[in-house]
Amino acid sequence: MSAGEALLSLLILPIPIASIAWTVTHEEVFHELRDWCQTRSRMCHRLYQRKFFYMLTCEYCFSHWITLLTLLLTRYRLLYPDWRGYLVAFFSLVWIANVYMSFYGRIRLDIKRERVEIAVKEKEKEAVLQR
Repeated sequence: MSAGEALLSLLILPIPIASIAWTVTHEEVFHELRDWCQTRSRMCHRLYQRKFFYMLTCEYCFSHWITLLTLLLTRYRLLYPDWRGYLVAFFSLVWIANVYMSFYGRIRLDIKRERVEIAVKEKEKEAVLQR
């Protein structure tokens, strides 16, 4: 794999990692599973059980597991052809996936804020027109 291909892969592979991690930990489609896991992460008596269920509710934690699965499926390595390449790729992919999720979360927050501002302005216009 050339340096250009490795860099391109480093920017593309985190997209599905971030997408899966965000969807499972934030979106409505997994709401019931997430609520159940949150309850289990607080109620389980054993530490490893609490941590396992917490991992399914935290996008940062969950992205590590999705990255591990991605590396197993793609055999992507970064900088080194041996196990060190997997290690560098693992932490690089996790970091970039979390940057992507941060950007996405910020964009969603801005969109929500704009919608609220528009709704307030529309209500103000309606109030002015009714007078």
